Amino acid sequence: MSGNVHPREEDLRARGGVRTDSRPVDEVGVIGAGTMGSGIALCFAQAGYPVVLIDANLQALQAGMARIHGVIDGAVKKGRSSPQEAETVKARVRSAGDLESLARADLVVEAVFENLAVKQSLFSQLAQVCKPEAILATNTSTLDIDAIADASGRPRDVLGMHFFSPAHVMRLVEVVRGRATSDMALATALRVVERSGKFGVAVGNCFGFVGNRMLYAYGREKELLLLEGATPAQIDGALEAFGMAMGPNAVGDLAGLDIGVAARRAWRDRPDDPRFYLISDVLVEHGWLGQKTGRGFYRYDLGSRQREESPEVLAVIRAEAERLGVAQREVSPGEIVERCIYALINEGARILEEGIASSASDIDVIWCNGYGFPRARGGPMHYADSVGLGHVLTVVRKLRQEHGDRYWTPAPLLERLERNGQRLADWS
Repeated sequence: MSGNVHPREEDLRARGGVRTDSRPVDEVGVIGAGTMGSGIALCFAQAGYPVVLIDANLQALQAGMARIHGVIDGAVKKGRSSPQEAETVKARVRSAGDLESLARADLVVEAVFENLAVKQSLFSQLAQVCKPEAILATNTSTLDIDAIADASGRPRDVLGMHFFSPAHVMRLVEVVRGRATSDMALATALRVVERSGKFGVAVGNCFGFVGNRMLYAYGREKELLLLEGATPAQIDGALEAFGMAMGPNAVGDLAGLDIGVAARRAWRDRPDDPRFYLISDVLVEHGWLGQKTGRGFYRYDLGSRQREESPEVLAVIRAEAERLGVAQREVSPGEIVERCIYALINEGARILEEGIASSASDIDVIWCNGYGFPRARGGPMHYADSVGLGHVLTVVRKLRQEHGDRYWTPAPLLERLERNGQRLADWS
């Protein structure tokens, strides 16, 4: 492996690249001028696409345009762009307050509130105002693509384009194929993503798709470890020492703990376990949402954003553990890494067997480019192959003995590959 390039990224670029059966895209529409929507609009404008940014709230629309211009002007000040280039990119983005302004768009990406009913209503309207050949994409991170597509009345044209924040910086886009999504719609979305300088990974439709579904397994273990006696700082320190760009508690504070609460409430099949993400839920009930409120898992200096341990949070965790009868103990860094990383691997193997991801390398690209998994370790599935599937299964079975079958039943694919002397990289 050389530099910062994942070993399979070039293969992925080719696999997700220009296709002869894709539709031309001459104008893009983005709905929602918040942080995500304005970032997506900027991403497309920087790639050369004329963009119309839509928001019915005039104040939000003005703020979104100001955010876009601020990033562009900042690039000039840092010497990364010339004033002429900056003006050219700015000129590509126009704003509007009505959906009818999307009439010319060949691709529309919505980035509105993460609520299924809201998105279904919007897609029903888009089917009426957008031209018949337009592709309609949702930026949802967890919601059911098929339920959104069905509401449009034209599900062949609907797919997910899950950008990561900040959208103009992060290189990953999960392109989510629904039950009825056409090959042409998928190919077009992948081509646009490639032109935008990003890695588009085609994935299947399930709660959380690939990245967030695995993230819930990873986060589940860190939440259980909190109840069992590990502090937020101990968990983050162990996983950052392993190589993660940020520990999961710090990531939650950065994103906003309320975002996760809203997503879990919409998850119909969430585990029936009172411990599941309990601490995050309780912190939100206290109004401790993360950096934006000055406190979440940590307390933050409002000037430097430096994090420090919160005695109040530690007291909340102890109280919840006592209420549930969970005995607290000393937890080693090795156990923290083992449980969180092997939860990722086991869930990734299930995703592969279900066909949600096409290959182990696709999962690795997603986790190295969207979730801060250490590139030096190649991604969770490559890491599993490097330590050996026999070792992975030994660890998973040990964790099943210690913590039960609920979360630690070995993925059948792992057992089958290990039995046949194969690796995850061999499977497709």
